[in-house]
Amino acid sequence: MKYDFETLMDRYGTGSFKYDQMIKWNPQVVEKKIVPLSVADMEFKTPPEIVDALKRYLDENILGYTGPTREYFDAVIGWMKRRHDWDIKERWIVTTPGVVGAFHMAISSLTKPGEGVIVMPPVYYPFYSAIEKGERKIVRNELKEVDGRYEIDFEDLEKKAKNPKNSTLLFCNPHNPVGRVWTREELLKVAEICEKYDVLVLSDEIHFDLIMPGHKHIVFANLNDWARNHSVVFTAPSKTFNLAGMHTSNIVIPNGRLKKSCTQEMNRTAVMNLNALGYEACKTAYNECEDWLEELIDVIHENHKLVKSHMAEHHPEIHVYDLEGTYLQWLDFRALGMDKEELEKMLHEEAMVFLDEGYFFGKEGTGFERINLACPRKVLKDALDRITEALKKRKS
Repeated sequence: MKYDFETLMDRYGTGSFKYDQMIKWNPQVVEKKIVPLSVADMEFKTPPEIVDALKRYLDENILGYTGPTREYFDAVIGWMKRRHDWDIKERWIVTTPGVVGAFHMAISSLTKPGEGVIVMPPVYYPFYSAIEKGERKIVRNELKEVDGRYEIDFEDLEKKAKNPKNSTLLFCNPHNPVGRVWTREELLKVAEICEKYDVLVLSDEIHFDLIMPGHKHIVFANLNDWARNHSVVFTAPSKTFNLAGMHTSNIVIPNGRLKKSCTQEMNRTAVMNLNALGYEACKTAYNECEDWLEELIDVIHENHKLVKSHMAEHHPEIHVYDLEGTYLQWLDFRALGMDKEELEKMLHEEAMVFLDEGYFFGKEGTGFERINLACPRKVLKDALDRITEALKKRKS
């Protein structure tokens, strides 16, 4: 491999959210230098091309108020075309300091208080807060499990979409946390239902570059003319290149009326330009780091296979879902017979393993866990071994 995906960076005392959270849960982890596998940022070194570009930028520029340049927009447009066969225009792009804030902005500007927003749980937990804080109603279109694989319940989706009070679908593709990459046929069915009942689609596609071998991501807005004109697509380099701290996102809104509403809301809440280094990091990532991404996907895929093989050998009762996209592995611990408090306590105190608890993603996730695979293989193996040792002790 050309790049280093084995060196573990010491993030203790750096303000890392997931490390500080882990220490609050169990202070003993400091002595053992445990690595949390919870919040979705990576334990890999920043791509060297980005590090070098930021050093050059600091040498040659001042950190004043900065907006996106022509070169920035060209980088974003080029990436969408090369990686996703998606032809976008500069005027469609709205830069925001993160995707979660953009959810709030879109819901506030494109829906009305009291309206229903459809979600497909178990799903990324900021979806719920964006809806509730906007004084909208959460409408649950639960995913269904068929032969150990999640699918969209289209019959229920149509039932929910048919209700005129439900104006919007907050969609997740690739789906976090279950790891599905929805097929063209599934996406067309979603679009067909939403078109039939005039439901706007807000499509969170932040993981869309992280697609495992054998699968293909299709941007919702790239499906057909209706989808392009009735959707907002949320993208960012943050998950792809481990740039979450740069707070740089690109929201793509082809429909001029929808874009105007969103930008007016941004102005109302004084959401201004991004930080200067974020623009530079995104531009460099999209222009120079495609090879790094290809190697990363191989590493994630191998880590997924490690989890599958470990659980098959030691804990066949724990179901490991096939990973189609994201670097987030969904596991079903329900066969262990623990309630959510006991499962969390076993992991935190006995195994010293810190994941994202399934119930974070809604009641439908109770008894599940989400493990972050974006870490050196030895870190993942150590965590799996600690789970095995803790469960063995419970049986003895």
